[in-house]
Amino acid sequence: QVQLVESGGGLVQAGGSLRLSCAASGRAFSSYAVGWFRPAPGKEREFVAAISRNGGTYYTDSVKGRFTIFRDDAKNMVSLQMNSLKPEDTAVYYCASSERRTIWYVPRASSEFDSWGQGTQVTVSS
Repeated sequence: QVQLVESGGGLVQAGGSLRLSCAASGRAFSSYAVGWFRPAPGKEREFVAAISRNGGTYYTDSVKGRFTIFRDDAKNMVSLQMNSLKPEDTAVYYCASSERRTIWYVPRASSEFDSWGQGTQVTVSS
């Protein structure tokens, strides 16, 4: 399995930006789809965004147009650029990996992911 470590969280004012990073070790990240999740009321983990092995992406509606997920397999890293942040984006953000043979598939259910990072806190003040 791959080990994941998130970084980049912090405190930002509404309208500001943050970039979260998910660094992988243990295996080549290119074999994995990667997603970002956050807790939500009534849910253990809410899907935020994910990227397939070949760069296909999917976003939850509330972050479309504001968040961008991208990957750099040479650095074994996936990042989440978060712009126009809102107070409701405040959460601990977790990255997760899903080992896939299919290069184009974008997993979205938390059950499809095998490994999880420890999380990084994002706080957006109003």
